[in-house]
Amino acid sequence: MEEDNHLPTPATSSSAAATDHSDPSLHRKHAAMIERLSNLHQNRSTRKPDPESNSTTSFLSRFFQSKSSIESTLTRIRQTPEPQSDPTLKPELDNVSISITNLEKLVAENSFSLPSYEVRTCLKTVADLKQFVEQVTCEVIPRKKFAFKNKSAKKIPVQKDVAYENRMDTESQGSGFRILENSPGFRDKKNEDLVKEFNRGNDGEIREFVLSDLRHCDVRLMGCVRALFVNKLIDCKVYVGPVFGSVLIEEVENCVFVMASHQIRIHQAKGCDFYLQVRSRPIIEDSNSVRFAPYCLKYDGIEKDLEEANLGEETGNWSNVDDFKWLRAVQSPNWSILPENERLGTVDISN
Repeated sequence: MEEDNHLPTPATSSSAAATDHSDPSLHRKHAAMIERLSNLHQNRSTRKPDPESNSTTSFLSRFFQSKSSIESTLTRIRQTPEPQSDPTLKPELDNVSISITNLEKLVAENSFSLPSYEVRTCLKTVADLKQFVEQVTCEVIPRKKFAFKNKSAKKIPVQKDVAYENRMDTESQGSGFRILENSPGFRDKKNEDLVKEFNRGNDGEIREFVLSDLRHCDVRLMGCVRALFVNKLIDCKVYVGPVFGSVLIEEVENCVFVMASHQIRIHQAKGCDFYLQVRSRPIIEDSNSVRFAPYCLKYDGIEKDLEEANLGEETGNWSNVDDFKWLRAVQSPNWSILPENERLGTVDISN
């Protein structure tokens, strides 16, 4: 049959193989291929590890070693027989509290180089450790802890310190506004232009300022303030100069915020745009459809105010948002970067 005529005979195959082995060009190609494979293997074996990956691994190792040590100490203290008669437990618990504080500082110092989900996980771990040490303290020395709290409460002699404590409580709890009614601010306004200039005139230093229950208002705050609390705003535009401390925002809808601060926490925000200059990562919780862009405010003297508040340097943190209710490693669907073609230009509130 014709097909059989095209099949190579053993002699033909053997002859072709001999020709291949005697071809100098094939020898050169083969040698070049071996050399490339050898170089590739050598490069892989000598390649330096990724410094960022090493940094994250080193931090996590140090963090979880400290966590394990703290948990072991608290477990041992909890199992101490007759703990109320042991005078060493109180100093030991104090040292544990210091270790937890140091662990929290370690997270803060490394937050810029860590993935956001690692930061959230570590902060949750620190919060659990704080709760653990409180539980153990109540179990082993409840009377001393109770007496300490009563003594602390008596040390608040003036109204200014009460306001400061309320502000710190609000920051630590992360939700709920417990601001004194006599704190300065704008409240219960509709369809108004609201303007305030801090440190201009005879106002003196204002520790905190409140924006509450506003609808369809334009708010312009110039100068520096210690803390800003924003609660229950709808369809408002808020332009704020430097804030030395924290900005706490809760229950806002369809608003625009332009603000600079060291820390910004946002709760229950819906459909809002935030133009920020912030030293730490902005934090959102229970929020959705919120967008972020860089700070764009201008007024006479703002450069000086920003420098005095230590906010003159652009950190880029406006885009490093942490969603504390989104613990997955992928991007949270609750926030996004505001597209450049939809952003405001420079907003001048001088006049």
